[in-house]
Amino acid sequence: MSDRYFRVGDGRISGYVSGALGVMSWLAVLCFRYPSWFTTPDLRQVYDPAMLRVVLQAGMWLSLGFGVLTFALGRRRRMGAIGILFTLWAFALGGHTVEIGVIEQRSTFLGLDFLLLDLLVSAILFTFIEKVIPRYPEQAILRPEWRLDLGYFAINHLLVSVVLLVANRFAPAAFGWATNDAVRAFVSGLPLAAQVVVLMIFADLVQYWVHRAFHEVPFLWRFHAVHHSVEHMDWLAGSRLHVMEVLTTRPIVMVPLYLLGPSEAALDAYVILAAIQAVFIHANVGVPFGPLRHVVVTPQFHHWHHSKEEPAIDTNYSVHTPLWDRLFGSLHLPGDHWPALYGTAAPVPRTLLGQLVYPFRR
Repeated sequence: MSDRYFRVGDGRISGYVSGALGVMSWLAVLCFRYPSWFTTPDLRQVYDPAMLRVVLQAGMWLSLGFGVLTFALGRRRRMGAIGILFTLWAFALGGHTVEIGVIEQRSTFLGLDFLLLDLLVSAILFTFIEKVIPRYPEQAILRPEWRLDLGYFAINHLLVSVVLLVANRFAPAAFGWATNDAVRAFVSGLPLAAQVVVLMIFADLVQYWVHRAFHEVPFLWRFHAVHHSVEHMDWLAGSRLHVMEVLTTRPIVMVPLYLLGPSEAALDAYVILAAIQAVFIHANVGVPFGPLRHVVVTPQFHHWHHSKEEPAIDTNYSVHTPLWDRLFGSLHLPGDHWPALYGTAAPVPRTLLGQLVYPFRR
């Protein structure tokens, strides 16, 4: 992948930085202007508008600066032009001095702010980790099909309000009869760390069987095959999930959280840890976990799940702990070895539209 590497002076660094900051600045201005439509209610409670304006101002000027640099270098001018145009558009909408729009309470919204924050933090943090302790050092940051997975990243983040809406209505309606006040009181009375561990164990039990069903039921596999079509593992690879799989599995996984009735702090901690682990186990990271790999799902464990080598197919369904795979006979963790091949045995379309319609084709 040497042709994909970032090298100082070839315009690739300045071009992509300009384009990324330009688009994100434009989206951030939209969040300021139309907060009811584009921001997440829970996140609005903790924002410091003054600090966000400083960050937005810095991002806009950096986008312009790097965009001009691409033209000075005479390379990657298209990316520089994209960054400059989106930044000028952001300035036209008010830039970092834009007035905050009227905030209305809405049940559905596009979480652009959640998308921007998660993308920025994940890209910086995990790209750094993957370059410091990579499993495959030769893999480029912009590896093949990164644009496809970035598209999934955006789509699935923007579905957050729909997922929450479905889950909040589905769990009480379908499982309200199963709630037990004594169990909920016991769980909520545990120390915070213990609550999080309980949530991880029982949520993982549900995820295990849902995940296994998506492998062993032929119709469901057609949706899940989209996720397994990734052939280069990194922090962005886990985002490749079919929309229908997201809308079905995530509400179901929230059922044990609803039944257990943890404290709000424990639920928030679990959601954050689960999100980090979901990204980390797909990452191009070669951390030697030693005996800990038998307790916690690691990149090595989950990479084997994505392998298309015969011994590893349909194994390692757990997301948080290998406990359930060990109990139900689906564990595959051969020493210190890692997979050599990733992807699906049968071909899957390589475009976003092709993958979205793939499960419905004969």
